[in-house]
Amino acid sequence: MKRLIPSPWLSFGLFLGWLMLNRSTSAGQLLLGLVVAIVAPLLMAPLRPTPGPLSRWLTLAQLIARVGRDVVVSAIQVAAGVVRLRREPPRGRFVVVPLDLRDTHGLAALAMITAVVPGTVWTELAPDNGALLLHVFDLDDEAAFIAHFKADYERPLQEIFG
Repeated sequence: MKRLIPSPWLSFGLFLGWLMLNRSTSAGQLLLGLVVAIVAPLLMAPLRPTPGPLSRWLTLAQLIARVGRDVVVSAIQVAAGVVRLRREPPRGRFVVVPLDLRDTHGLAALAMITAVVPGTVWTELAPDNGALLLHVFDLDDEAAFIAHFKADYERPLQEIFG
């Protein structure tokens, strides 16, 4: 069965998407949707990356909760910074964060985390993956920010993908 449908959830999503886009459940549309749902994942299978070595599910759940909290807190801080923009401009700056994380899946997760947390932008990764250049919207203490970033995001990702 895995050879015919290498990614069942993708096939299911494609099938439902096909039916919703065509707004029809006629026999012809059901058959075409089934063909698309089976053929498209088979053709795309060589393009899919290998799955990451995911472990430590409790750490993953804690990381997701931490990122959710940081998204809310950062959004409030950025909004407050925008409101007081004329009185006190933000102290935005670039920060170089040294990285111990080398796993490509972990780095991709770190990039996504950085992208969703308001006030931080991933700008560059060193060619040897040893350092990350971030832009931070408003920064008081660079050393504290680096320590927070490494402890709250990088270390859990090392455990999860290590």
